[in-house]
Amino acid sequence: MFDPTQLSLAYLGSGSVLLALGLALYAVLVGALGAARHDARLQTSARYAAVGIFFAMTAAVVVMQTALLTDDFSVKYVAEHSISTSPTWVKVATMWAALEGSILLWAWFAAGYTALLALVAPNDALRPWALVVMNAVNVFFISVNGLVANPFIALATPPLEGPGPNPLLQNHWMMAVHPILIYLGYVGLTVPFAYAMSALITKRPGSEWMTQTRTWTLVGWGFLGLGKVAGGWWSYEVLGWGGYWAWDPVENVSILPWLTATAFIHSVQVQERRRMLKAWNLLLIILTFALTILGTFIIRAGVISSVHAFGDGPVGPYFLGFFLLVSAVSFGLLALRWDQVRDRADLDSVVSREGSFLLGNVLFLAMTFAVLLGTLFPLLVEAVTGEKVTVGAPFFNQVSFPLWLGILALMGIGPLLPWRKAEEQSLRRNLAWMLGGALVAGALAYLFGVRKFYPLMTVALCAYNLVSLGLLLSGALVPRLRLSSQGPLRVFVQYATESRRRFGSMIVHFGVVVIALGIAGSGGYRVDQQLRVTLGESVPFQGYELRAIDRFMEQTPGRISAGAVVEVWRDGRFVATLRPRVNVFGGGDTQPVPTPDVLYTAWHDVYLNVAGPVRPDQDFIVLRAVQSPLIAWIWIGTAILAFGTAYTLLPAPRRQKRRVTAAAAEGVPETVPGARV
Repeated sequence: MFDPTQLSLAYLGSGSVLLALGLALYAVLVGALGAARHDARLQTSARYAAVGIFFAMTAAVVVMQTALLTDDFSVKYVAEHSISTSPTWVKVATMWAALEGSILLWAWFAAGYTALLALVAPNDALRPWALVVMNAVNVFFISVNGLVANPFIALATPPLEGPGPNPLLQNHWMMAVHPILIYLGYVGLTVPFAYAMSALITKRPGSEWMTQTRTWTLVGWGFLGLGKVAGGWWSYEVLGWGGYWAWDPVENVSILPWLTATAFIHSVQVQERRRMLKAWNLLLIILTFALTILGTFIIRAGVISSVHAFGDGPVGPYFLGFFLLVSAVSFGLLALRWDQVRDRADLDSVVSREGSFLLGNVLFLAMTFAVLLGTLFPLLVEAVTGEKVTVGAPFFNQVSFPLWLGILALMGIGPLLPWRKAEEQSLRRNLAWMLGGALVAGALAYLFGVRKFYPLMTVALCAYNLVSLGLLLSGALVPRLRLSSQGPLRVFVQYATESRRRFGSMIVHFGVVVIALGIAGSGGYRVDQQLRVTLGESVPFQGYELRAIDRFMEQTPGRISAGAVVEVWRDGRFVATLRPRVNVFGGGDTQPVPTPDVLYTAWHDVYLNVAGPVRPDQDFIVLRAVQSPLIAWIWIGTAILAFGTAYTLLPAPRRQKRRVTAAAAEGVPETVPGARV
C-alpha cells in the first residue's frame, strides 16, 4: 500500500516555495505602500519579509539537497536527473543540472541578495523602492519555480533508480563551480538595476544610487567574469576539442551583460566626477539587467541547440514576457524622467578622460550589438523564412578583434588623460613612452616568429598598457618619494594601502593584459593534430615525444573508463605521464564523454584526447594532440583580475575614510582624481 510519508520531502519543498512566494508578494505590496506613504513600519515589515523569503527558499534548497543526497526518487526531479551511484559532489551539483533545479538556485540567490540588501543597505530614500524592485524580481522567479517549473512534484510510484544527470555535467568538478559563479553574477547585477529604478521612481537620478551600488556592481561583474572563464576551462578540459571559446550561443548571451556592465563600471566615474552621462549610465544598467533575462530566455526556451542549453521547456514564454515587461517599464520610466536625467554639461574635449571612457563605452556597446545580432540572426531568419542558417566563429572574430584592439588601446591611454582636456605636452610625452614600448615589443615578437596581424598587435598593445601602468605608478610614487624620508618599498605599500580603489584597478588591468596575451597566443598559434601511436613506440609532436605505454579500462559503480597511458618526453628527458580517457556514466544515457589530460607549462600546454576506440585487441591508440601557447596565462590572468577586484572592494583605511567623509561634507566629489575602476 502507498505510504504518504514517502512524499514528505516533496510536500515540504513545495510548501517552502509557496511560502516564499506569498512573502514576496507581501513584500512587494507592503513595501510599495510603505515607500509611497513614507511609513517606516510598513517598510520595516517589508524588510523582515525579505529575510523571511530567503529563509523559506533556503529551506527549499535544503529539502532538494536532502532528496538528492538520500536518493529520494519520490521527488520527480530526483527521479529524472539523479542516480544513486553518483559521487556526493555530483549529487549536490545535480540541483542545478536541469531546468527546474537551476531556477531554484537562481531564486535562492535572488532571495539571498535581497535579504542582504535589506539588512545592510543604508536607510535612505532609495532603499525602500530598491527592495520593492528586488522583491518583484523574486516574485517572478519564485512563481516560475513554484507554478511552472516545480522541482518538488511528488511521484506516487517512485522508480527504483534514476538516469543520472547529463554526462557532460558529471565529468569535471568545475560544473560544481561554474554555474554558481554565473548565477551569483547575474543576480548580483540586479541590485544596481533595482537602485537605478528607485532613483527614477523617487526622482533622484544623481550619483547617490551609483555610490550605493558600487560594491554590488563590482561583485556581480566579478562573479560573472569568473563564471565565464570557469566555463571556458570546463569546455577546455571536458569537450575534447582543445578550445575554450567557440562563440556558442549560450556563451554569447552570457557575455553580453558582462560587456555592458564593464562599460557601466567605467562610465559611472564620469558622472561622479563631471556630473555627466546620467541617462547613459541608467541606460547601461537597464540593458545589463534586460540582457540577463533575455539570455536566460534563450538558454531555457529551447530555441537554440547548445551543449550548455537546457533544451525545450515550459518556461520560455514566461521569461520572454518578463523580458518585455522589464524593458517596457524601465525604458518607459527612463523616458518619463528624461528632463531630469539628460546632461546639463558638455564634453569639453574628446581628448580627455571622460572622452576616452565615452569612446570605450561605444566600443563595448558595438561589441554587444554585434554578438547579439550574430546570435539572434539565425533565429530571426528561421522564424521568417523557415530556413536554418548559422553564424559561425569567423563572423564573430572579424567583428570582435578590431573592437578589442580599440579597447586595449583606450585602456592604456585613458587613465593617463586628465579630466576636461589633456595638455598637449604631457599627452605627447606619455604617448611617446607607450608607443615606444609597443614598437619594441612588436619588433621582438616579430623576430621570434609572431607574424599574424592580430596576435602581433595584441603583443604590442599589451606592452603599451604595461608602460601605461608603469607611468601611472611612477606618477603616484615619485612625488611621494620626494616628500618622504621612507624607503621605496614602504612608500609603495603605503600608496597601495591608502589608494585601494586606484591600485586595485591597476591590478585588474594588469590581469586583462595577461589574459589578452593568453588569448592571442592560444588562439593565433594553436596546433591540432591527430596521431596514431603504436603501443611501445613514440611519435613526435611539437618538440615532444609521445610514447604510448599501455591502454586501460576501469570500472566504478557509476562509471566505466577506457583510455591510454602516454609518457611525454622532451630532449631525452621524461616530463610527465598523461592518461586521456573516454568515460561512460551509469544510467539510461550511455553517451561517451571525452576526458582529455593536459600538461600545463608556462609557455604552452600538451593536450591529449582519445580520438578513436580503445579495444583490448588493438595495438595502437589514436590521439588528438593539441598545443596552445600561453593558454595557462588565461587562467593566471583571471586569478590576477579576481584578486584586483577583491582588493578594490577592501575597506579603506580609517585615515582615508575620514578624509573622504570630510570632503563629502564640503561638497567635494568622492572620486579621487586619477581613480581607475
